Amino acid sequence: MHRVEHVMGFPVSLRIDDEHVPAGLADAVFAWLREVDERFSPFKDDSEVSRLDRGEIALGEVSADLAEVLDLCEQYRLATGGAFDARLPGRGLDPCAVVKGWSVQRAAELLTAAGVRRYCMNAGGDVVVAGGPWRVGVRHPDHADRVCTVLELDHGAVATSALYERGEHIVDGRTGRPATGLISVTVVAPTLTEADTAATAAFAMGAEGVAWAAGRAGCEVYAVDAGRRVRRTAGLPRAA
Repeated sequence: MHRVEHVMGFPVSLRIDDEHVPAGLADAVFAWLREVDERFSPFKDDSEVSRLDRGEIALGEVSADLAEVLDLCEQYRLATGGAFDARLPGRGLDPCAVVKGWSVQRAAELLTAAGVRRYCMNAGGDVVVAGGPWRVGVRHPDHADRVCTVLELDHGAVATSALYERGEHIVDGRTGRPATGLISVTVVAPTLTEADTAATAAFAMGAEGVAWAAGRAGCEVYAVDAGRRVRRTAGLPRAA
């Protein structure tokens, strides 16, 4: 089964290679992602995030899901010394850097709970897989039609933060200015929650973010710094 929908501002593709797919499972996966977009988007006036930011609901009144997301945001803020921050000065609350990976990982868990053994979800270039081996290409930071490395995973997630899609969109919360030092950073981790958020956090930290991400449990890193030097960890699961 293969299905693609545009959700949360990017294409999400779901591929299931099992012979028997439970009825309605793909519908449930995409319904969850649409629900997340409605509830947690800072760009929708009636979302829970926007209502919290305007003070219409108190922090103690938020849903368990949003409380979990905000807790993750705070964990990464503390872990990066403020480089990763969902509340940047002069801006409203924006937990999107956590929400994307967290929500797609939750969707993957719906698949696992339904008994699906082999699947691949690709959310705007960030990927979570099970039942591999799966080969995942990492886009070349300068050439959209090329890859700079290919990874091979049986189970887990890959996420990349880079300049090539949205320009200088990641801000270093310590300075309030666009992050510098890296052109792209890819993180391989057991979950997409960790891979996606760690990639964004590492990019926000700049060159020091490579060692920071590599030091997190279960994470492997492939990065290209501002000098076009490749930095990779020894355990990176590269395809033969």
